[in-house]
Amino acid sequence: MRSTGYVLWFTGLSGAGKTTLANRLHHELNAKGLSSYVLDGDRLRLGLNRDLDFSPEDRSENLRRAGEVSKILIETGTIVLAAFISPSKSDRHRIRQMFSDGKYIEVYVQCPLHVCESRDPKGLYKKARRGAIPDFTGITAAYEEPESPELVIQADQQSISACVQQILVYLRTRGIMHQM
Repeated sequence: MRSTGYVLWFTGLSGAGKTTLANRLHHELNAKGLSSYVLDGDRLRLGLNRDLDFSPEDRSENLRRAGEVSKILIETGTIVLAAFISPSKSDRHRIRQMFSDGKYIEVYVQCPLHVCESRDPKGLYKKARRGAIPDFTGITAAYEEPESPELVIQADQQSISACVQQILVYLRTRGIMHQM
């Protein structure tokens, strides 16, 4: 089954579950015969964006490049699952403007800071609290919550499976994905 490409842009704090959710959704979409690809900050920083640091300017450039890669992939009919903290409203707005109407779906993976810290899979919050990571989103750098995302996922209140089902229902309801 060939799908029309679009990007689901997962935004939220570190540890909210963006990449976990994107990976599980990727598995579900592929099982339905749909082409999808997970882009996340860690993956891009190992290659394409290895020349960037975590300054505000470089974070913005990291997201711009992710948006450009997403555009290329959706031209092939791929469903891009882009998982990036994306803390700035202006960066998210700029990325949205890169896509034609309906091709960009902002998914806010909402999760309270204390829950993200308790998950802390990489120990980043602990390092940030010790001062070892400057400008860490949620601790010493701001996260600007999305004002009107297409979808809000309450990641601390439901299972990953339930979150994936919420996204699939959204996509079917909006006519983005047919016969699922």
